[in-house]
Amino acid sequence: MKHAKITVFVKELPLRSKRERKYRILHIATTLLIGLSISTLAIFLGCFVHDNVRKMKILILDGCYFSISSNPFETLKASDNNRVLSDEELMWQASMVRRVLDYPNSRPKVAFMFLSRGRLRFAPLWEKFFKGYEGFYSIYHHSSPEFNNEAPNSSVFYNSRIPSKQVEWGESTMVDAERRLLANALLDLSNERFILLSESCIPLFNFTTIYNYLINSRQSFLASFDDPTKDGRGRYNPGMSPTITLSDWRKGSQWFEMHRKVAIEIIVDQKYYPIFNEYCKPPCYMDEHYLSTFVTKIGAQWNSNRSLTWVDWSKGGPHPTRFVRKDVSEKLLNSIRFSNGFNCTYNGGIKSTTTICFLFARKFHQSSLEPLLRIMPKLLGFHP
Repeated sequence: MKHAKITVFVKELPLRSKRERKYRILHIATTLLIGLSISTLAIFLGCFVHDNVRKMKILILDGCYFSISSNPFETLKASDNNRVLSDEELMWQASMVRRVLDYPNSRPKVAFMFLSRGRLRFAPLWEKFFKGYEGFYSIYHHSSPEFNNEAPNSSVFYNSRIPSKQVEWGESTMVDAERRLLANALLDLSNERFILLSESCIPLFNFTTIYNYLINSRQSFLASFDDPTKDGRGRYNPGMSPTITLSDWRKGSQWFEMHRKVAIEIIVDQKYYPIFNEYCKPPCYMDEHYLSTFVTKIGAQWNSNRSLTWVDWSKGGPHPTRFVRKDVSEKLLNSIRFSNGFNCTYNGGIKSTTTICFLFARKFHQSSLEPLLRIMPKLLGFHP
């Protein structure tokens, strides 16, 4: 019986060896296949991640593709495309700049953002103001959509207009336009300071003075104060509570100047902006309350609580004094430039004061252009 079992076992040995070899070959093949699959998957995922990181460095703005160079000091480059982004897409693209690259620039620039109905009436004056300072400023112009006159290619305003939407005085569309300007300007990585100007604004000093004043400031310049009257606290809507309380409520001028970090916080704001958009309706004017309240909530220490744009409210009423041709004189301009002898704080220090409290002024009528062109070259020290 044992002999028979041994004989059978011996006869089955070759068959077992063959099966074991087949199993080993199958195991090796399976291992190789799994390893190859994992390698392929790793390569695929690597390519996918690399491609998406590269795509993250492609920013789309107003129908143009903007690529971020490996050199952090270069500005964004554009190529033609016909698609115009929605405001939501534009805000997202601008917010991604901070996340993709957050490097200081070797030559910081000031972004001059003009908000107007149509053409810039004081363009000839601004041309003289900017002349010779290329590379130290950027210009953005938000006008009414129906305005389609482009500045000549020899002008500093050439190609400065951004895709715009209709703006109504006293409506939230005014703040939307301001955010649109900020988002466009933020896409230039070298823009460090952002100033909002109207078509009735003029500079009060030469470019060098204004540039140094802004670049050397550690604070932004947004007027923000607690107004206890019906035109201040009286505009507060209890529906804003608890996110925005009455004690948070502030009022101020819409004509601001701000640092890049504040500008970014404004365009990424999804907490306070929707509340203002829903509850701040006339006689609450969003452009007079949103930014002044917002900056107080997110970082009051970043703000000087004053505007750099002078305006005359001494006559009362819903609109400031308008200056026409006969009003313009060297005496008037100097009284504005040096605040009639008053000082103001600079960089937040009690002991750090300056006689230069305003860098811009409004509200000047078109008729004042001729005397301004005659007086300003001597006053500001640029060529007539």
